[in-house]
Amino acid sequence: MTMTPPTAVSVVEPERGLHAFVRRHELTTFFVLALAASWLAWTPYVLSNSGLGVWDLTFPGGVLGGQVLGMLPGAYLGPIGSAVLVTAISGGRAGLRDWARRLWRWRASWRWYAGILLGAPAAMIVATQITGGQMAQPSQTWLIVLAAYVPGLVLQMITTGLAEEPGWRDFALPRLQRKVGPLGSAFVLGPIWALWHMPLFLTEWGGWPDAPWYRPIVFAGFCLTFGVIMTWVFNRTGQSLPLAMLLHTSVNNYASVASSQLFPGVGHDQFQLALLVAGSIGALITIVATRGRLGYPRPAPVSVPLESPLPR
Repeated sequence: MTMTPPTAVSVVEPERGLHAFVRRHELTTFFVLALAASWLAWTPYVLSNSGLGVWDLTFPGGVLGGQVLGMLPGAYLGPIGSAVLVTAISGGRAGLRDWARRLWRWRASWRWYAGILLGAPAAMIVATQITGGQMAQPSQTWLIVLAAYVPGLVLQMITTGLAEEPGWRDFALPRLQRKVGPLGSAFVLGPIWALWHMPLFLTEWGGWPDAPWYRPIVFAGFCLTFGVIMTWVFNRTGQSLPLAMLLHTSVNNYASVASSQLFPGVGHDQFQLALLVAGSIGALITIVATRGRLGYPRPAPVSVPLESPLPR
């Protein structure tokens, strides 16, 4: 009788090293790097005369110069820098090419562009009036606001939008949604997004040293509620990063260019409250209208073939 030799079983050794760790923990690595890189780069800004005053360092150009020279480098090093690094480690050149290709996903209905460019300022104007703000009468100032609005929006797109959204929305959000769903992703990413900003409340950016204690809390609430709306827009536009950037920067641009001109009697904290009101109402409507899906496509049903009848 001939004996059949046993079949050898090949054992696949688990990957080890930095690349393997990053591939297994992409999101954790990204979040840690994004926070650490920005906070480290912001340390001179926080300690300078624009912040705590521990270090006798003054940035040229006043408040604006401090933000450009002290804050912006850390913003670029954090979310977008970490997204590039983690993508390069885990996905190589192919992963980087795919990630960079999504930066140019502009194709969407014109209604989305109109809705974002007009809807975001309109929502903030209404929310400011709800919280007691009185709009100024039309004047020459309004013309100045209109003239500065588009250049300000372009500047915000290449600074705030480009620094943050390729990391938060384009890298982190799709991965989070696969793990915890769309609503869970908004509730995870929103607080991390807020936490990333927290050191800046020790600088002129956050109104230090005269800011009230609750200002960071109101800001964190806005990040959470606005993050729900951002998630919905990102999903419904086919995960268009440029439109997510446009929504983010529309809010920032209105705050920088138009808010104080249209509502001269409204201070910073009342405006932040108006943002929270607008974000909360928008998030609640979005959650109810989408039943918590936030535009995230449902998985396709898996068709199970029927068993073939046994031959008689």
